[in-house]
Amino acid sequence: MGKILVLAEKPSVGRELARVLGCTNTKDGHIVGQRYIVTWSLGHLVTLADPEHYGDQYKKWSLETLPMMPKKMDLVVIKETGKQFNVVKSLMKNPEITELVIATDAGREGELVARWIIQKVGFHKPIKRLWISSQTDKSIREGFDHLKPAAEYDNLYQSAQSRAEADWLVGLNVTRALTCKYNAQLSAGRVQTPTLAMIVKREEEIKRFTPKDYFGIHADFNGFQAEWSDRKSGQTRIGDDERAKALLSGLSGKDGLITDLKKDAKHVAPPLLYDLTELQRDANIHYGFSAKQTLNLMQRLYEEHKVLTYPRTDSRYISSDIVPTLKDRLRAVSSGEFGAAASAIIKLGIKTSKRIVDDSKVTDHHAIIPTEEYVRLMDLSSEERKIYDLVVKRFLAVFSPDFEYEQTTVKIEIGSEVFTAKGKRIKQAGWKSLYGTGSMDWEDASEDSEVKSQRLPELKQGQSLRMLGVKLTSGKTKPPARYTEATLLSAMEHHNLGTPATRADIIEKMFTANSAERRGKEIFPMSKGVQLIGLVPEELKSPELTEKWEKRLTAISKGQEKSAPFITEMKDFASHIVARVVASEGNYRHDNMTRTRCPLCDKFLLEVNGKKGKMLVCQDRECGYKQSLSYVSNARCPQCHKKLNVIGEGEKKIYSCPCGFREKFDRFNKQLSENSNKMGKRELQEFMKKQEKSQPQESAFALAWAKLQEEKKN
Repeated sequence: MGKILVLAEKPSVGRELARVLGCTNTKDGHIVGQRYIVTWSLGHLVTLADPEHYGDQYKKWSLETLPMMPKKMDLVVIKETGKQFNVVKSLMKNPEITELVIATDAGREGELVARWIIQKVGFHKPIKRLWISSQTDKSIREGFDHLKPAAEYDNLYQSAQSRAEADWLVGLNVTRALTCKYNAQLSAGRVQTPTLAMIVKREEEIKRFTPKDYFGIHADFNGFQAEWSDRKSGQTRIGDDERAKALLSGLSGKDGLITDLKKDAKHVAPPLLYDLTELQRDANIHYGFSAKQTLNLMQRLYEEHKVLTYPRTDSRYISSDIVPTLKDRLRAVSSGEFGAAASAIIKLGIKTSKRIVDDSKVTDHHAIIPTEEYVRLMDLSSEERKIYDLVVKRFLAVFSPDFEYEQTTVKIEIGSEVFTAKGKRIKQAGWKSLYGTGSMDWEDASEDSEVKSQRLPELKQGQSLRMLGVKLTSGKTKPPARYTEATLLSAMEHHNLGTPATRADIIEKMFTANSAERRGKEIFPMSKGVQLIGLVPEELKSPELTEKWEKRLTAISKGQEKSAPFITEMKDFASHIVARVVASEGNYRHDNMTRTRCPLCDKFLLEVNGKKGKMLVCQDRECGYKQSLSYVSNARCPQCHKKLNVIGEGEKKIYSCPCGFREKFDRFNKQLSENSNKMGKRELQEFMKKQEKSQPQESAFALAWAKLQEEKKN
C-alpha cells in the first residue's frame, strides 16, 4: 500500500500535522508514519529566477539592457534552502508515494509556495488540498477527513503567480532603471511606490499648511456649559476676533431661555469581528505594535498556541458552518476576566445576525476568532496576551447587547444668539462593559465641538436659566495628521493597495530602504523617499492604478479573468515606465554623504542604516565598497539589560548603550570570560558564537559585485 505525502509550510506546523496523523519516525527534513509522510518547505524553496539567469548581459546593471522581458518566467531553487528542496524532491519522486496533500498556509502565498515546488519537481500524481482555518487537533482531523481536489485552487495559484510575475516585471525593471539613471540605490515597486507617495503627499500638505486662529464662546450655567453656534450655518468657530469680541460684549449680563429640548434614545451596535488589517490597526493604536509585529504575534497564536484562527484574512464575518462551534469557542475563553461575559452569553443563548454570520462575505477565510482550544494564559508572552485579549474581547462583544444611552440636546437663546448643550445618560453598557470605563468614548469624533457631553441637571423647555458667566475661547486650526501604521493601513485598505497578508511587509520595506522612518507612532518620509517620489513617473505613484490591478488579481483568483492579458499589460506598463525614467531629466542628491572617502575609488562614503546597524557604503554603485559602523550585539547592558551596540573597528571597537554605558569591546568580553564560572562554560561558548553570527555579513549582491570586479581585473 502506497503512502500519502503531506507538504507543510513550516517545520513547526509539519511536526504538529505529523503528531495528529500518527507519524513518529523522524528523519532528515520529514517524519514518516504508516500511512503518511510529512515534510515541509521552510517557506519558499523555489522562486522566480533573477535577471542574470536570462543572459550574461543582465549581470551588469545598465540602461541599455532594459527593459528585461523574459518570454517565459523560469523557476529556480533558492540556494540557502536547497538541502530541504532536495529532501522534498526525493520524497515526491519516491515511487512509494501515491498522492500529495498540499498543507501549506491556506492562502494565496501558501498556494504559491507549494505549486512552485510541485512545478519545479515535476510531480504529476494526484494532489489534494488541506484548507483549514485553525491548527487545533480537531480542525486538522476534520480537514483531512474533507480534503478538497487541488484543482479547486488552480485560480488562486494563477492569481498568486500573476502577482509575483507582475512585481518582478515592474519592480526589477523600474529599480534598475532608477538606480542606473541616478547612480544611487533606489528601489520602486508596484505597491510600495504608491504607498510611499501617500506618505510624501501628506508631509507636503503639512508643510504647506498655514494655521489660522479661531474663536468660540462658552456660557456657564448652574452645573453645565453651553456653546455658541451660528444661527444659520451651525458653525461653532468664529474666524474674526473682532466679531467674537462684539458677540461676547452683547451677551454680558443676559440670561438664557431653553427654546428646544430633545431626548433621543441611541443604540450603538458592537463592532464587527476582526480581519487582519483591523486587528493591526487596533494593536498599533493601543499598544504601538507595528503591522509586522502584530502579524508575527498572530502567527504564533495560530500555529504554536492554536488559540486563534488563521490570521491572513480580509473578512470580518464567519460562515454558517462555524455557528455550531460557537458554544465550544465561548467555553474555551471562559477563564479569568472573560469568564463572566462568556458564561452570560451562553446562558442567555448565542444570538447571531447578518452582522456576524454572512457566507457571502467570507472569501478564503472567515474573521479572526478564538478556536475551541482552551488557553493557558501563563504560556503566552505579554505581547501575545495583548493580541489574544483584543480578539477575545471583540469575539465576546459581537454576541453582547447594544450599548444604549439617552442623548439630551438643549437649545438655549441668550438675546439673539443660540447656544447648545449636550448630555448623555447610560441606559445599558452592553458590549462596552467588556472594555472598561476608560473606553467609554461616546463622542462622535467628527463632531466639531469644544464642549463635550456632560451630566445635565433636570431641565424643561421654556425654562429660564441664569447665566453665571461667559468667556471667549481660542485655538488654531491643525494641519492634517501624519500617518501612523494604523492610519496608513486604513489608507492602503481604502485604495486596495496590497492584501492583508502583504501590507505589513510593504510598510517594512519602506523602512529598510530608508525611504521612510518611524518617529514614535508617526511615519515621516526621509529625503531619499521624497526624492524618489519626485523622480518616478506619475503612473507608478497612482493608488488608483494599483487598486485596479489588485481587483484584476482578485478576479483571476475567482476565475473571472485569465492571467495572460494581465501579464501582457504589466509588460507594457514596465516598458513604458522604464522609457519615462530613461528620458527624464531629474537629479538625485545624497543627503547622507559623509566626509570619509572610499579607499577604493576616493569618492565620499554614504552613511546608511543596514539590517544589523549603521554602515558606510560607497556612493558609486559600481564600486560596491562598504564597511560596518555599528551593529546590535547579543551582549546585554549591565545597567539597563538592553542589547548593546558595537561601534567602531579594530582596537577602537567599543560596546555602547543609549543609557550611557560604554566599555571597550575586548575588555568587556574578557570580563565575560572571567565570569564564566558563574555563567557556565557551555553557555559562554554559545554566547560567543551568537556574537560572531550577529556581526553583519556582506550581502549576496556585494559578494557577487566583488567577484565581478575581480574578474574584470583578471
